[in-house]
Amino acid sequence: MSATDASEKQIANAQPHEQVIYRVATAEHSGIEAETIDLIMVAQALHWFDLPRFYEEARCALKSNGVLGASAYNLLHIEPAIDEVVNRYYYEVVGPFWPPERELVENFADLPFPFHEIDPPKFEMTAQWNLNHLIGYLRTWSSTQRFMAANGADPLEQIIDELRRAWGNPQEVRTVLWPLILRLGVKETSEPPNE
Repeated sequence: MSATDASEKQIANAQPHEQVIYRVATAEHSGIEAETIDLIMVAQALHWFDLPRFYEEARCALKSNGVLGASAYNLLHIEPAIDEVVNRYYYEVVGPFWPPERELVENFADLPFPFHEIDPPKFEMTAQWNLNHLIGYLRTWSSTQRFMAANGADPLEQIIDELRRAWGNPQEVRTVLWPLILRLGVKETSEPPNE
């Protein structure tokens, strides 16, 4: 099994596994031999790729009837009062600081996907978090970091009091849910490899 990432830092932080070979490579130039892969999985990254070049690379690497899977998630759900604060933070406070590619995550189901699509089962990601976990997560958003770099201030200060009121006891653990959008496509046996 091969796992690639364009970031040396991401590969250096990957959890070692005896059956996984990690390599630094871009999605558009993976270096994977033609027609050797049964499944390509792209998790929360398709919006960063040069899609035409990536799809060409995927078609080349996939065996006949190989599958390309791509997943994405957008906003989390906890409970309505908390979600309202997080959504306002996402759209109004740090919204202007999202990179343009973020819009592709919001419209993931509509991205071009030139493979024979099959209907995936429904999936969701869940976590058990207290308030500090949520705040830490919001701080990792690229829009939060861009806001801080541009303004020299923490944008979370604009919502922290309201978020604390909505959460209640900050040590209370709540279920956090992200609906997962999954796209699955099969390389048709009649497709010639791109070489």
